[in-house]
Amino acid sequence: MQIDQDIESWLRLGLTEGVGGGNLRRLLVAFGDPAEVLAASQHALEGVVKKPLAASIFLRKVNEDKFARTIEWLKDPLNSLITLADSDYPDLLLNIPDPPPILYFKGQREFLTRPALAIVGSRNATPQGLANADAFAEAASNAGFCVISGLAQGIDTAAHQGGLRGASSSMAVIGTGLDLVYPSRNRELAHKLADEGALISEFHLGVPAMSKNFPRRNRIISGMCHACLVVEATLYSGSLITARLALEQGRDVMAIPGSIHSPLSKGCHALIKQGAKLVESIQDILDELNHQSIQLIQSVPADRNGTGGSAGASDGCVDDTGLLMYFDYDSIDIDALCTRSGLTVEVVSAMLLTLELEGRVGSLPGGKYQRIC
Repeated sequence: MQIDQDIESWLRLGLTEGVGGGNLRRLLVAFGDPAEVLAASQHALEGVVKKPLAASIFLRKVNEDKFARTIEWLKDPLNSLITLADSDYPDLLLNIPDPPPILYFKGQREFLTRPALAIVGSRNATPQGLANADAFAEAASNAGFCVISGLAQGIDTAAHQGGLRGASSSMAVIGTGLDLVYPSRNRELAHKLADEGALISEFHLGVPAMSKNFPRRNRIISGMCHACLVVEATLYSGSLITARLALEQGRDVMAIPGSIHSPLSKGCHALIKQGAKLVESIQDILDELNHQSIQLIQSVPADRNGTGGSAGASDGCVDDTGLLMYFDYDSIDIDALCTRSGLTVEVVSAMLLTLELEGRVGSLPGGKYQRIC
């Protein structure tokens, strides 16, 4: 990004020893912008923040190594700072009680202005949970939602992968500096998100993975979304923290039900008992949000490589894998699949045959089918 004096002022203030988000917001309210804060007298600063911090700001106690390192990082065209003063700072995030004044950003900034759906869940997800997260994310992305999650193992990873395949991509909010990837096994996914989606953090470069930072990360995930979908979660899952934050921020919370015998369903069931929307298909999400009913079977815009999207609904062109998103945990018959997908019996029957030959669904007595993977 272009590094001007305004960006340097934001960065210097943000990297001043002792300045956190709350203090920075108070200083901005009092003085208007970072340049005015840095130009203020110590006496004036003491009228807003405590004396030691006022002295640090007045004496410019900035870690110059961190400052120089970040300036160098910003020379990469993919890297930028997003501040409260920027027009593309997410509107929804701006209205939470404690919006981060500065976001470190890597990727495509145009995704910041798209409607967003958070998809979160267990790090130790079941194969069914991973498949659900992936399918719902791809469908939501093709319906116009940028999929937001936290780059963790399990459900987060599947959600990002599905979102990246869709038309509206995916963004990861992480709990470390953007020069680090945690967990390290998601390095390749992080690079793909940087190229085709985005990575976001409120933590400056070099901040390692620390448990206290992840709940703070979660408030940004929930704060940026229109709704939060929990796919699988135990009763003590960190995903329920994100869901609670989403409720506090006035977002819709949704959950996918599962087996009553699975510990990974108990968190979702608890949310549903507390009023979360029970979700069985992407249409449930679109209906809840009064979103334009664009489903997987409908046409999508040209992809980011400039090629055309899939065929329109009138052609009945949903691929065989796409049909899997209409399966529940329990068995389902052809009539129900036709109702959910909008496809004809002939088309669904042909798809089921292909999926059965691939070992992805199994046929059951009574003309019903069960998803296997």
